Amino acid sequence: MSEITPSSEQEPATSIAIPPLIAAYVEATNTFDLDRLLAIFADDALVNDQLQDYWGKSAIREWADRDIVGLRLTMVVTKVIEHYGNYIVIANVDGNFDKRGLPRPLVLAFYFTAHRNNIVQLIILRNRGDV
Repeated sequence: MSEITPSSEQEPATSIAIPPLIAAYVEATNTFDLDRLLAIFADDALVNDQLQDYWGKSAIREWADRDIVGLRLTMVVTKVIEHYGNYIVIANVDGNFDKRGLPRPLVLAFYFTAHRNNIVQLIILRNRGDV
């Protein structure tokens, strides 16, 4: 059985520069700066992390304080894909969380939707294959 490889016109644009809004998210995450992180999100934004929804800044604050700042989460971006104005960021993630049973490095996909100068939606997934 032969392997089907998508043609280059089907593949999304990769190896693009990280947009400023997403760079600000990564920097705020890596410096554990909760206030800077929250400033990036719209008031009614949605974050879905580990299949759990966090709607609005109050819920996002609790999530970020617990799961980013509290766990000293860091991310090293390895790939950025632009897809119809949305961005998929692939990153190696580390921190002070239980790593039993997780692959090393732990690679997560961050699916960003922005509107004006804010993140309005962020979905974080651990995909089984490379995006």
